[in-house]
Parts: sequence; C-alpha cells; structure tokens
Amino acid sequence: MDHIDIEVVADPELEDPVFIEGLPGVGHVGKLVAEHLVEEFDGDLVRRVYTTDFPPQVTVDDEGLAELTHAKFHHVAADGQDLLVLTGDHQAASNEGHYSLTSAFLDVAEEFGCERAFALGGVPTGELIEDDEYDVLGALTDGADREAFEEAGVEFREDEPAGGIVGVSGLVLGLGRRRGLPAACLMGETSGYLVDPKSAQAVLEVLQDLLDVEVDFSELEERAEEMEEVVGKIQEMQGGGGGGMPSEDELRYIG
Repeated sequence: MDHIDIEVVADPELEDPVFIEGLPGVGHVGKLVAEHLVEEFDGDLVRRVYTTDFPPQVTVDDEGLAELTHAKFHHVAADGQDLLVLTGDHQAASNEGHYSLTSAFLDVAEEFGCERAFALGGVPTGELIEDDEYDVLGALTDGADREAFEEAGVEFREDEPAGGIVGVSGLVLGLGRRRGLPAACLMGETSGYLVDPKSAQAVLEVLQDLLDVEVDFSELEERAEEMEEVVGKIQEMQGGGGGGMPSEDELRYIG
C-alpha cells in the first residue's frame, strides 16, 4: 500500500460545498460534531483515506467484520447546503504524516470544489466547566471574516489557545491559507479529561449559524445527560462519597 491511498466511493456533483474537518482531539469535540452532522443528515460516503501513518490496526464492526483503519469523507446535504465532512478515529502518528495527510485531505476538498473550510476541535481548560457556560474560541485565515464570527458567538482571545492549534485542525488553516482556501477553526472549551458532548453542541450551534442550517441536537443532548451521570460518579469518588467506580458501560464516553 502507498503511504496515502485514497479510495473513490462515489463522485456526486456538489454545489458550493464547505469542507468540515472533525477528527479526534481534545474532548473529541470536533469528532462529535462531524459525526453528528453525518448521522443527522444521513450523509453519503464518498472517499476512504488510508495511510501508513495511522496505527497498524483494523476496526471490527458489530458483526465481527474487520476493516483497515481509515478516515472518511461524507457528502452531507444540510438544508440545501452541501458539506464535505471528514471524520475518523485517528490522526497521523508523525509530524511528517500530519503534513502529508492534511495535504491529501485538502486535495480532496479542492477536487470537490470546496472554497472554504472549517476545522473543529476543543480547547482544554483543565477543569470541569460549571453552569454549562461553554465558550467557543475561533481562529481565522482572513481577518475580514471576524465580525461575522463574533456575531455568531465566537470569541477571539489574545494568545489563546496557548501554544497554537496542533494536528490536522491547525494545518487545515496553515496549509489552507497557503493554497488560498479561506479557513476557520472553531474550538469549544472543554475540561480536556472527558469526551464532551456539551462542548460539541456549543460548537455546532455556532456552526449552524455560520452555515445558515438548522440542526437537531437531541442525540447530543442525550449523550450529554449520560456524561453528566459519569461526571457525578467521578465527583463522588473524589469527594469520598463512596459512589464506587463507574461501570465499563458508563465509562464508554471517557477519552
């Protein structure tokens, strides 16, 4: 197999599509948003991307069928807006892999005619967020877009996120800018300790405003309620409440 191998699954004609990147990261925020879009709007698989920079493993489905790990592009038709949504379970294992893989992702986005991009992720706060006050931070490749993002509720803070944006999300902006592709990163505040559906919903609320689409949040809200139960058990343990360890099933959202 080549270092990067892109399998063509379908070639739909898309009208003014927007590239959405949602690979795993802090709190799995971007991954949750991307997967929610694909599931909510019944997205169609169009590309599989394999690379030797992913872990040497296969995924096994509910029927016991194994498949080499890969990233996926789906075409999502959301209220008349065509989206090209990138999802997956892994990021590259090396610096070189991040660059080459992101370049391949951008090649696919250009192939489908995407003229703007959103990278989605989380910003770690190091502590559980109280009162459901999940701010969404932003970064842009074009300052002219800032006012529209601020009107949608995005905050731009000096020197945040600390250390910049790493991984594919950062490179979508950096390499995208070099290609002339306007790109933005939306980052939901999250503790950084747990998979965070509430942070994902905060990011998705901003994204739907910017894309002028309407999204049903019911599934994310259900996942958030389950996570609250897990957090409650953890807090009991930390406080000596004698709640015991959460079960394996209850811990399935902990990253």
